[in-house]
Amino acid sequence: MDRYSRRLAASLIADRHREAGAWRRLANSAQPFVSQRPVRRARIARAVVLALIAVSASIGVALATPGSGAVGTILSRGTLGAGLNVHTDELKLKTRDDIDVVTQSITIAPGGHTGWHSHPGPVIVTIAAGTMTFYDADDPACSPGTYNTGDTFVDHGSGHIHIARNEGSTNLVLYATYLVPVGAAIRTDVPNPGNCPL
Repeated sequence: MDRYSRRLAASLIADRHREAGAWRRLANSAQPFVSQRPVRRARIARAVVLALIAVSASIGVALATPGSGAVGTILSRGTLGAGLNVHTDELKLKTRDDIDVVTQSITIAPGGHTGWHSHPGPVIVTIAAGTMTFYDADDPACSPGTYNTGDTFVDHGSGHIHIARNEGSTNLVLYATYLVPVGAAIRTDVPNPGNCPL
């Protein structure tokens, strides 16, 4: 047993003896005596836990990469009921649970970006104006994908980390339709994955 373990064991034994003595004094006296040590320890433990939570939250915020030069406007949000089953020659869409359908317009100024982020569900994106340059966190080569006016693509969501940038000289305007759990945020900011020198 190392020195730290011996000290800890001795401290725990001493605490038990003190508490046992306090209970004996309480039982043998007309005036009650209650040790304040367990209350103080509980308060200190609670304060330490709250401090750790606060530090963890602030580190997560500090490491996240929010967008710059990007403005998003929610155009609509509605709930689609469970049990939807659309089956045509061109499309299959089936929902097990209720989901929110959120439509957003996003304008990104030249040199702007969305910041590294992910979505909890699939996103259908249409480029209305300009060119979007798209980088995946999964790509060690950091190869850009480009989407031009009129292009549409689907981000499968489910934690897929990426960043969209406007590397052109005119505003980039896009429309995104998110399929997310009811009440969920449409995106989660994440730290820079380090695979792209952006």
